[in-house]
Amino acid sequence: MSVTIRYREAWEGFWREAPDDPGAVFWDADPKVTAALHLALFEPHVADTALPLVDLGCGNGTQTRFLADRFPRVVGVDLANAALDHARRADPVGRATYRLLDAAEQGAAEALHAELGDTHVYMRGVLHQCEPADRQPLADAIAALIGERGRVFLVELAEAAGAVLGGLAQSPDGPPPKLAPIFRHGIAPGEVADAAVPALLEAAGLTVLASGELPLTTTESTPDGTLIELPSKWLVAGRTD
Repeated sequence: MSVTIRYREAWEGFWREAPDDPGAVFWDADPKVTAALHLALFEPHVADTALPLVDLGCGNGTQTRFLADRFPRVVGVDLANAALDHARRADPVGRATYRLLDAAEQGAAEALHAELGDTHVYMRGVLHQCEPADRQPLADAIAALIGERGRVFLVELAEAAGAVLGGLAQSPDGPPPKLAPIFRHGIAPGEVADAAVPALLEAAGLTVLASGELPLTTTESTPDGTLIELPSKWLVAGRTD
C-alpha cells in the first residue's frame, strides 16, 4: 500500500506554492517552541544516543536542522519532492540529509532501515493528515525504522483541536491566511481519536513509554494578535523486550 496519487499531488502543490520565508507555513514554528520542547521530553528515553534520527514528514526541514545539531546523523524524509526542495535550499551546508519516502508504501521503511540500521524517529503532526487507510501502515513503518533499539517521539493534534480549526475555518472573514492554503489544497487535518494514536503504535508492536499534553504552537495569529496554539498529545514509544 502507498499513499493515493491525489494525496501526494495535494502535498506537492502545497509545497510548490509555499514561500521559503521562515514561518510562512502555518505549522512552521521556531524550533525553540517546538522541537526543543519535544526533545526535552524525548531525551530521557533515548538510551542509545549514537543512533541516527529520522524526521518523518520533515516538510521544509525547519525542525530537521535543529535536530541535526543534537544527533550524530539526521535524515529528513517526506513524500513530496517540493517539500524536500525547500529543505535543501534552507540547508546549503548539509546539516541533515533529505530523502523522498512514502512511508506507507510496503517495504519503503524496511529498505531505509536496512541502510541506516535502528534509528530514532521524530514525527510531528503527520498521522492526523494521513488518509485513514494509511495510518496503520505508517505506524508499522515507524516500528520498522526504530527496530530494537530506537525510540519514537510522536506528537499529534488532540481531538479538541478539531473545534479550534473548525472555528478558524468558518470565520466570517474566511480562514487565516496561513491556514487557507491547507484547505485549498485539500489537505485539511482529519480527525484522529486521542485513543487511536497509541493503539496504532501498539498494533505495530511498540510500547508507549511516556505520554502527555502540550500546546502545538503555530505561526498564525488571531485578528487580535494572539498566537494560535492547538491542543496536542505527545508520546514516546519503543520496544521493551
